[in-house]
Amino acid sequence: MQQLQTLDYVVFFFYFIIVAGYGYWIYHRKKNDAASTTDFFLAEGSLTWWAIGASLIASNISAEQFIGMSGNGFSMGLAISTYEWMAAATLIIVAVFFMPIYLKNRIFTMPQFLEQRYNKSVSLIMAIFWLALYILVNLTSILYLGALAVSGISGLDFDFCMWTLAIFAIIITLGGMKVIGYTDVIQVFFLILGGLATTYLALNLVSDDAGRQGMIEGFKIMTEGHDDHFHMIFDKGNPFYSQLPGLTVLIGGMWIVNLNYWGCNQYITQRALGADLKTARNGILFAAGLKLLMPVIVVLPGIAAYSLYSRGMFQTEMLGSDGMLLPDKAYPVLLNLLPVGLKGLSFAALTAAVVASLAGKANSISTIFTLDIFKNYIGKEKTEAQLVRTGRIVVVVAMVMAIVVAPYMGIDKKGGFQFIQEMTGLLSPGIFAAFVMGFFWKRTNSAGALFAIVGGFLIALAMHNGFPPFVGWETVPFLDRMGVVFLICVVGMLILGFLAPSQNKGLEIDASMFKTHRTFTIGAVAVVAIITFLYAYFW
Repeated sequence: MQQLQTLDYVVFFFYFIIVAGYGYWIYHRKKNDAASTTDFFLAEGSLTWWAIGASLIASNISAEQFIGMSGNGFSMGLAISTYEWMAAATLIIVAVFFMPIYLKNRIFTMPQFLEQRYNKSVSLIMAIFWLALYILVNLTSILYLGALAVSGISGLDFDFCMWTLAIFAIIITLGGMKVIGYTDVIQVFFLILGGLATTYLALNLVSDDAGRQGMIEGFKIMTEGHDDHFHMIFDKGNPFYSQLPGLTVLIGGMWIVNLNYWGCNQYITQRALGADLKTARNGILFAAGLKLLMPVIVVLPGIAAYSLYSRGMFQTEMLGSDGMLLPDKAYPVLLNLLPVGLKGLSFAALTAAVVASLAGKANSISTIFTLDIFKNYIGKEKTEAQLVRTGRIVVVVAMVMAIVVAPYMGIDKKGGFQFIQEMTGLLSPGIFAAFVMGFFWKRTNSAGALFAIVGGFLIALAMHNGFPPFVGWETVPFLDRMGVVFLICVVGMLILGFLAPSQNKGLEIDASMFKTHRTFTIGAVAVVAIITFLYAYFW
């Protein structure tokens, strides 16, 4: 297979110069004379709705989607899109119910919510959990998968690719949330343009290989020849039922995955926490609309690669170092078939996704450590400028840790996307229980929150590994396990809420907070209608 040609590198460096130049311009144009933590970590309300929406998508869509989800498209088909389409519905819920609570109570970090609602112990424990999760799972996975893809496409050394991606992300992150937010608009432009170009050409390759012409024909060939790859709901006989267990994706654990990720997750909510409610809601709605498009960009190319593979193409290119079929190679292998120039554009889109996501996660790691740990326990007397400097140091340290740890995490064993979902799923049920009960039940106390966060994690870990008394639970689909753990956490919190004294730390909430303006309501209804149609059509 041919590697990148001169024109591809020209397109890629054009992208690099635009992003770096625009980021530098934004940094100096919006730079304050005195650095402040709210300005550096939250952009101090300066992000517009389109910047918030683009930044949400840029931080979310990364190598785990382009490589991991595309690999799942290769192996299981369109059903993996449920993570994207259910996320669009979840974003509507977050915009209507979660954001008003955060903004009304002036909550800027997730550990701050836990301290304000419960106590410092709950906040500290959760801050440590989040840092471990963000560094050891999210940052490492994106860096590893991103470097794997970039190395496979460009032919460059894997370690060199990891360091280069990390350095590029650090440069963007050190400018603070303003630079991240506005450069993410450029990143999303390249991501969508390059992603759509890859999908268009992949579908054309399928039709050309079958002696027909056109993208539409390519799609028809895939749906007719690989009908098993175009069903959203699996029955128990499906080999991938353990990953997407039937109706659980509509009425079970998938809601916990998405509500925790989009509503209780620092590097996601951080984009909107510095804005007013209307701007935040519009930005989240914009992100929901873009989410509907993501399966077209990341899943369809994986199915196209499967269609071509089933006809005898790249039989050796899809093999891992152990000689076994490696679905995560689907997207890089496909990119190598693109024409010169367009390959550079798609390469830029993939790199944009990786760098933007790395920058977003590094910024959130920095925010949690600096504002919720360092400021409260170590540097109480530090000035704003010193805190910002600490935040920048943390960005570099976290990225170096991810580079060192990434090769040892076993990310490629189950596929990158599945690895991230299962590891995150050990914490999600307890975290979400602590948040949602803290939102809407005033008797919820710190004992209940600790039971949910720590106890929920230990129960989920025991189920995942089949430890007593949960022997045999390791064979239960992980989404179903998440649902059971969540229910255990809620029941435990209810019992402790009645047995232990109430802390009377309810949040400031009134019904008027949840009213939406007409434009948002119309857009939200449209998004939900599209999701309903897609599930009905591809059931």
